[in-house]
Amino acid sequence: MIAPLKTWAKRRWPRLSLRTYLFASFFLVAALPGVGAVSLRVYENTLVRQTEAELVAQGAALAASAAALWPEAPPGRSVADRPAEPSNPYGPAPATAVDLSATPILPERPLPHPASPPTRDAEDAAIRLTPVLAATRQATLASIILLDRDGRIVSGSTRQGSYAALPEVTAAMTGTPRTVLRRDARYKAIYRFDWLSRAAATRVHYARPIMVNGRVVGVLLLSRSARSLFVGLYQDWGKIVIGVLSILGTLILLSGLLSRGIARPIEELQDAARDVAAGRGTVPAIPATAAIEIQDLYRDFAVMAQAIEARSLYLRNFAHAVSHEFKTPLTGIRGAIELLQDHGAAMSAEERDRFLANADADAERLTLLVSRLLDLARADMSVTAAKRSCDVVAVAAKLADAHRTRRIAVHVEAKDLALPAGIAPETLEAVLTTLIENGVQAGADSITLCIEAGDPIAITVADNGSGIPPGDRDRIFEPFFTSRRTSGGTGLGLSIARALLTGCGGTLALAEARRGTAMRLTLPPVQR
Repeated sequence: MIAPLKTWAKRRWPRLSLRTYLFASFFLVAALPGVGAVSLRVYENTLVRQTEAELVAQGAALAASAAALWPEAPPGRSVADRPAEPSNPYGPAPATAVDLSATPILPERPLPHPASPPTRDAEDAAIRLTPVLAATRQATLASIILLDRDGRIVSGSTRQGSYAALPEVTAAMTGTPRTVLRRDARYKAIYRFDWLSRAAATRVHYARPIMVNGRVVGVLLLSRSARSLFVGLYQDWGKIVIGVLSILGTLILLSGLLSRGIARPIEELQDAARDVAAGRGTVPAIPATAAIEIQDLYRDFAVMAQAIEARSLYLRNFAHAVSHEFKTPLTGIRGAIELLQDHGAAMSAEERDRFLANADADAERLTLLVSRLLDLARADMSVTAAKRSCDVVAVAAKLADAHRTRRIAVHVEAKDLALPAGIAPETLEAVLTTLIENGVQAGADSITLCIEAGDPIAITVADNGSGIPPGDRDRIFEPFFTSRRTSGGTGLGLSIARALLTGCGGTLALAEARRGTAMRLTLPPVQR
């Protein structure tokens, strides 16, 4: 179910810029409180509850006044068996806490039912309460109706009759205040968006019992419409517009700052990447206003661009060297073939054998060059296998034993009996063998492997051979550079050794030596 929806969304998702994502995110976050308040009717519900609380307070004050002015000892309804409500002398009277989402909205209050005249004590009390009720109606704009103990209308309405059938009045007659919500048929929409408000055509009705000596002697029925949700919006539209514009301005400012710190640097880096890929242009300077991660990205991109440039230069030089190295034996082979084709019949057997031997030697050199080039390519592309390690001291001792039968002495100097390093044993053995063979070819009869613990681990390979001429010291690691070309040297041994060490995080460099040649290589220790 989810996978098809994700696939459909990916196919139809529009291509948006980073600035659009930033502004949309800010705008959505800023609009969420307002959308949530409207959708959850939080503010509208607060207005209704505020109206209810005001009716409760008015009812409590009027009921206390009515109880004080009511004729003494009236034969009202007893509520002695009703549970006593907790007293709260300092707080407001308890309300029923209506909720627009949970409280049902009843139909409009019906007309009163025909009934007999109200009780005498209620009529006497109404005469005393009429000025108080009139002043309260004028100040609060609430409808206030005085009922006797049986729910009959005493004051506050031109109609005569009884509201005893209403649920809120029935509850009040038993001593329990009650609030209900009813439709208001007289309401007419004033504002354009009133249809969005559930409380717009709703009226709050509150029934409050009048208690004298623990008996219900009458009921106060109060009602009033809650303040419309959009009244405040229309009254304060100027302030709201200023607030909305301020929020939008802040969002635009934040989007601009983030755009300057994220989007614009990424676009500049994108242009630089295209230029570098096309072989032109340079990496732009790191923007001071960019985020820390973007600045780190610029630095990494600059390092990558330099590595690509260095690699490109290496490949160009390497291709030139390969063509030069292959040209000489190929020229020799081709010349020998041409001579044999043109003058083979007139040559003696010795001359033909000599030309064929030269061609064979050139072909053998080409074969050796191809083999060493493959080794160099594998070394350049090699990646250290995970969790490969070896004991440096053990590998050095193994090589020393292997060369013991030859006319050369290999000595191992190490303070530690075992020293693990993060390199494959066959790789370390190949590198050390190359360095030892170079010493042998330089005429050395003694080679010392000095192993030093640390981070990184260091191995110095020193021999007592003829050494390297000062003019060649800067070129010994260049591919195809060799001083033993006549004896079959390819000039790739040190390049392969350095590439193998680089693949596992190590280094190889020429070290200072009083006599002969010294090479210093470093190895990464085993990560524990």
